[in-house]
Amino acid sequence: MDEVDLRIIEQLLKDGRKSYREIARELGLSVATVHNRVKRLQAEGVIKGFAPIMDYSRLGFDLTALILLQAEGAHLVEVEEEVAKLKEACAVYDVTGEFDVAVVARFKSREALNRFIKRILKIPFVKRTSTSMVLNVVKEDFRLPLS
Repeated sequence: MDEVDLRIIEQLLKDGRKSYREIARELGLSVATVHNRVKRLQAEGVIKGFAPIMDYSRLGFDLTALILLQAEGAHLVEVEEEVAKLKEACAVYDVTGEFDVAVVARFKSREALNRFIKRILKIPFVKRTSTSMVLNVVKEDFRLPLS
């Protein structure tokens, strides 16, 4: 990846709907160059897809939870893969410390969160969980500036 790739990525991070023509004009490149580079970045897995940035609370998902799990070490990957299959799980992280897995999940109600936790506890090799509910979102933006 070079500086041109990074500049293209920055444009897409600002607005994923921006056309190749607009990006080319803003960066002083040809449309073909932008197209070819985006396609290569997709093929290499740098760009995994294009999606809108949603305000989930406006869609009824008013509850965000941070769930920490302890799992039996030899089966950690299995546990992570099972949790990742659950539709409410937005992120599943393999972490260090007292817990082995961190999960960020969104729900429409406390009852839905309760059902989710109970499903997790039924997954073989999950020892225990610890759940924190988000009270206020101060910042939530996974688009990191590249420069």
